[in-house]
Amino acid sequence: MLQVKSLTKSFDGFKAVNNANLDVQNGEIVAVIGPNGAGKTTLFNLISGILKPDSGQVLFKGDDITGLPPYEICRKRISRSFQVVNVFNRLSIFENTQISILSRQKKTWNLFTPSSSLAVNETNELLKNVGLYEKRDHISGALSHGDRKVLEIAMALGGNPEFLILDEPTAGMSPEETTRCIDLIKGLREKYGLTILFCEHDMEIVFGIASRIMVMVRGGTIVQGTCEEVRCNEAVQDAYLGGSDVCLM
Repeated sequence: MLQVKSLTKSFDGFKAVNNANLDVQNGEIVAVIGPNGAGKTTLFNLISGILKPDSGQVLFKGDDITGLPPYEICRKRISRSFQVVNVFNRLSIFENTQISILSRQKKTWNLFTPSSSLAVNETNELLKNVGLYEKRDHISGALSHGDRKVLEIAMALGGNPEFLILDEPTAGMSPEETTRCIDLIKGLREKYGLTILFCEHDMEIVFGIASRIMVMVRGGTIVQGTCEEVRCNEAVQDAYLGGSDVCLM
């Protein structure tokens, strides 16, 4: 479904992403891991159109989407969440989610129909699926960190994606919130038939839900394979454990 080929991006001479390669098959949950500063978020920004690469290609279902603006990539049914929560703090949970649906339906410029009557059933159904329906009238800026993270996932789902990118979906969550979020991701994959690409620092989560794992170090791909292939890979051990012969996890 997704192929990243020799992708490179530099900032003032520093190669944040350096000849990165990645493939994601239809229906997979693929994790991207690596030490801090490895280039994971920059890679996601390149895939989702927030940044343009210096070289390389991004292919989605065989189509070249390299360097397309984010709105065009969204229309190809790729959605994402961010490492730092990105929601409209003054709007309610319902309004945040409704906006994403109306944007996909191209109804954001309807001057003659009140927004309160648009996409109501679809918005409510989506909020039920992510567990936020009972809080739909709550103002987003007053939510817990965990609920804000889940709201952002709901907004991403409002674009009706086939391919969902999650940048550290459990970062800053309590253990209880983390468990809830992981269960949600698994359930959404099954309910919506999603293919998911995510990055995460918690190795227990990574090895618990990923179909395959890609490891980045200093902007480049050092290995991509099954959890077992990655777990005891020597290059991965060098990156994480300084050359220890003890497998991750």
